[in-house]
Amino acid sequence: MRIRQTLHRRRGRYLIALASVVALGLVMGGIRASQAATGGADPLTEAAKIPDDQGPDPACDGDPATQPARCHADTLAAPKASDFVDIKKIQPNVRVAPPGANASKGTFVARCGNNEDNHRNPDNFIVALGLANGAHHMHDYVGNKSTNGLSNDLTLDAAGTTCQQGDKSTYFWTVLRDTKKQGQDANLDGGGKDGNIGGILRPNVKLEFRGNAQSKVKAMPRFLRVITGDAKAGTNGPANAKAQWTCTGFNDRVTTKYPLCPQGSQVQRILDFPSCWDQANTDSANHRAHILFPGKDGSCPARTAAVPQLRMTLTYSVPQGQAFALDTFPEQNHNPLTDHGDFANVMPIGLMNKVVDCVNTGKSC
Repeated sequence: MRIRQTLHRRRGRYLIALASVVALGLVMGGIRASQAATGGADPLTEAAKIPDDQGPDPACDGDPATQPARCHADTLAAPKASDFVDIKKIQPNVRVAPPGANASKGTFVARCGNNEDNHRNPDNFIVALGLANGAHHMHDYVGNKSTNGLSNDLTLDAAGTTCQQGDKSTYFWTVLRDTKKQGQDANLDGGGKDGNIGGILRPNVKLEFRGNAQSKVKAMPRFLRVITGDAKAGTNGPANAKAQWTCTGFNDRVTTKYPLCPQGSQVQRILDFPSCWDQANTDSANHRAHILFPGKDGSCPARTAAVPQLRMTLTYSVPQGQAFALDTFPEQNHNPLTDHGDFANVMPIGLMNKVVDCVNTGKSC
């Protein structure tokens, strides 16, 4: 009789625990659905902000060759010495051909702040839609305040923005870190768990839309997605890499390595985006085929049209010496060639028309 009562009690506790797990799953499912519909924060991303206090990671047991990169974060904390170069040893740029008679020479600067809100996550809705920590490295965001791994046209359009003139576009790039400092995300996805170690540096941000060397530009469609660079260039090779590093006061020369700047000079990253649109699609399977880079003479390929070209210029005060590094996928080992950025156009139509007018008429707006 006593044994039977004990079994009944154990069975009761099991059913209660099972019901609790099911209920929690239903609640989380409801939160995910609600967040996706309203453009709120992705609960998986939010959960990643909770420190890992669950003890040793079971994935880090056994054969080191089969363990994920986060198990060896201490060996991925800094790039190689050969990834750095003295900017004074870089030769000045080769001059490009002068612009043609029909060139669009104006500029428009989007003023969106420097990410004072600390809007960061390791997501990328353009290339890894729906995934929390889809990038395995941290992104800085300005512009659209809602951007995360679940973002879509509706959520972006409904959100607030840090930009002036109602520009709800999202502008983002991989962060740069001071590797001598302790980062607040040392135990989190995208940070220390993925081998990205150090304190995140906040840049001074300039977002400039420029013209085309051979033609006038036309308006971008709303919700156009554009990427530049290759986050996996260390293993893919340089074909899609667009890394451009320099130092203030030395802008006549760029390098694909981390520049070592003299005292008083700051590190700069220049990210130029493709600007020859296929006039039909806002995205493509590889996120590149729908919008291409101009050719060597600045003209757009056949059947494409020039749209305003985004240039991000990110300026940093970094520690002296080889003590800063770009966040990367773990296997890229902080290679500076992997520098990249992302953009989705959510400007009001009237504002985009203003950008086009400024660029085509040679104004500085």
